[in-house]
Amino acid sequence: MLSQQSEIAVVGAGAVGCFFGGRLAQAGHPVTLIGRPAHVDAMNRDGLWIDSQDFCGAISVRASASVSYAAHADLILLSVKSADTVAVAKTLSPVLRPDALILSLQNGVDNCARLRPYIAQTAFPAVVYVAVGMQGPGRVKHFGRGELVIGNPESSSSSQAEDSLRAIAGVFESAGIPCTVTPEIKRALWKKFLVNCTYNGISALGQISYGEMVQVPQIQSLIEALTENLFRSLRRRVLI
Repeated sequence: MLSQQSEIAVVGAGAVGCFFGGRLAQAGHPVTLIGRPAHVDAMNRDGLWIDSQDFCGAISVRASASVSYAAHADLILLSVKSADTVAVAKTLSPVLRPDALILSLQNGVDNCARLRPYIAQTAFPAVVYVAVGMQGPGRVKHFGRGELVIGNPESSSSSQAEDSLRAIAGVFESAGIPCTVTPEIKRALWKKFLVNCTYNGISALGQISYGEMVQVPQIQSLIEALTENLFRSLRRRVLI
């Protein structure tokens, strides 16, 4: 069972992975951030710098460019791009502990299914609600929010899976990160996916940033209407 001393490895330590990994490290959890060499070098030299509304400063973390550093992890936070999921799964497979848990912090709805043919360990999806960006190697800018919704996408959820999910949520909650376990994770994943689609489309067509979009009530109404229409259409085709 996970505890304050459980080893955590963030595989694909970009903006999202560094934000959550940094918050966990700040709360005293042993965290290793695995990312690109220039990013890793900066963090090992200067720490992970997070600029947030309630905190601005450097957090001491362990960082490496090699996935071999995930070998002793009890919990893997997977935050690589969805297109890299299979390649990373093949690299992680011979490294991971048999009892390691995996939490996907990736955008998309099928990343855990992509992992399954290559990794025997249990993997759960998370719906991530946070606005963050990289401002250079080892530097993360937090613009807002920072909560997670997690769950088991399998239709028949076991008591072991439920216990694992509650343990994962407890790890995040201990670091002040809101984390909710839901029995409707597939529905939550699809709704987040559709919101991303509408945001991206409006942003591209209107040449407007996300930050500007949320300040315009009419655009927010448009996003809500488009998302709801897409979701109703999707429910007629997919069981969610």
